[in-house]
Amino acid sequence: MAAPKKYPDELRACAVRLYRDSDPKPTIRKLAEQLGVHHEALRNWIRQDQADRGEREDRPAKDMVEESRRLMRENAELRRANDILKAASVYFAAELDPTRRRS
Repeated sequence: MAAPKKYPDELRACAVRLYRDSDPKPTIRKLAEQLGVHHEALRNWIRQDQADRGEREDRPAKDMVEESRRLMRENAELRRANDILKAASVYFAAELDPTRRRS
């Protein structure tokens, strides 16, 4: 289970929107102080927003992260199913082997 979020999503969205719409851009530290959030948290929110908008390449967009997680879960499930099918085929092949000794 994921840890609870320290800041609500509405505050995150509002802080990022406030930063994006400000002209001239305020310093992140000063804006964070005014909003009562940690400056590194605000910096991360802004960087993630920029990645989501395709403005930066150094971090994946949220939809790509979610798709990657979904594909990893699906891959794990398919591997489990494949392992089960392999074990069943070995079992049934041994049962049907005419050269196998019966005890």
